[in-house]
Amino acid sequence: MAEIRLRQPVIAAQEDRSFWLQDIGAGPKTGPLKGEVNTDIAIVGGGYTGLWTALRIKEQSPETRVTILEADFCGSGASGRNGGQVHSWFAEIDQIAAVTGIEEARQLCADTADAIEELAALQASGVIDMDLRLDGWLWTASSITQEGAWDRAFETTRGLGIDRFRLLDAAEIERVTGSPVSYAGMIEERAGTVQPAKLAAGLRDLALSRDVVIHEQSPVLGILPGRQCALRTTGGALKAEKVVLAANAWLAAIPELRRHLYVVASQVIATAPVPDLLDRIGWKNGASICDAQAHVLYYQRTPAGRVIFGRGSGNIAFRDEFGASFNRSPERGFDNKRELHRVYPSLRGVAVDSDWAGPIDCMAEHVPVFDHLKDHPNIFYAMGFNGTGIAQTPVAGRILTSLVLERQDRWSASGLVGLKRRKALPPEPFRYLGAKLVRRAVRRKNDLEIQNKRADRLTQFVAGFMPGNSSE
Repeated sequence: MAEIRLRQPVIAAQEDRSFWLQDIGAGPKTGPLKGEVNTDIAIVGGGYTGLWTALRIKEQSPETRVTILEADFCGSGASGRNGGQVHSWFAEIDQIAAVTGIEEARQLCADTADAIEELAALQASGVIDMDLRLDGWLWTASSITQEGAWDRAFETTRGLGIDRFRLLDAAEIERVTGSPVSYAGMIEERAGTVQPAKLAAGLRDLALSRDVVIHEQSPVLGILPGRQCALRTTGGALKAEKVVLAANAWLAAIPELRRHLYVVASQVIATAPVPDLLDRIGWKNGASICDAQAHVLYYQRTPAGRVIFGRGSGNIAFRDEFGASFNRSPERGFDNKRELHRVYPSLRGVAVDSDWAGPIDCMAEHVPVFDHLKDHPNIFYAMGFNGTGIAQTPVAGRILTSLVLERQDRWSASGLVGLKRRKALPPEPFRYLGAKLVRRAVRRKNDLEIQNKRADRLTQFVAGFMPGNSSE
């Protein structure tokens, strides 16, 4: 049987790591795989999805041997370089319902709300210090075209008798964010922010304490499928009865998955700490904030008074073969700085200490998918989180665990399971060329609409082909 080849990540240079990772001096804690080793379940990827899956497996089947293989170190990918925003799936309930039906969508959204409480309990008990601050998540508008972007989520949840969101006026938004730019929106109050690298490192420590074996600096070069799979690394081989692929955007290397998956870049910057200035403008809490433009802005104030300001840039790569520019953009956060200064003019003179980028795994439906590879019933995967994962991957871990352990329950029967129902994307080179045209149109449309100007019809038409917004 032919080996399944995996794409190797371009390991970021230290100066290109996210502020979060550099702030805690993150790095490998365990050694690489050496020699030939056996396990029951192998997990490829040591980010949130892989770690939560390992923990869920151990919760349900403590005797099962679980081994994680991580190419770099746990949390070095999307889990340690995102915007640190924590919010439930209720904001995407309409997108989830389109895949699962409204009843399961309601339950899955409630599951992510429960996951937020699980994170709060882990912090309160001292198990993981993740700087979790549940000061709310705001979805806002700063131009006419952004107004009401949240209406469907707000009305759907209210119609289900769920009081998850509250509408905000301009005065309250300014009181919370310290900026007068956004003037309408809503808040999910039991949501907020974390230090994502601390969360990843804490989950690694928790997994190790529960006898999960973790080998960092162990990139999987290929998987030889069979009744017992063999995972080949640079230093050894791991044999496992079942495999979980939790490798985020790198799953685009597998042709049957690449047909449904597209990869875009997200760009993030971190300012120098300016707590006194932020206090003066009234931005004092740990709320997470998003706007409603197509290349969405997402930002937070850290406890030390830095501003973390991210943007879904929409950068793409031919055949999804992304390299060093997806670790740190050659633009060095230019667009983010421009938008930061628009939203917070008082920060124009504040230095930007760090800028970084990262790939995001996206599905056209903007809802993740779980399944096994078509010809390999013992090789499972999760992909398509679209940059929303901190409260979602604990739920993903439950779905993957039920699939791997062959449990017949609501998790394994979820409407999120199954790739056949998902849209296939155009082949290359049409995908790349089309995406470039759409990205250019979206950027032009954004820049005009933020000034309350209207883009020409051709720009609007081309921009309309964008599958949806991507943020971290």
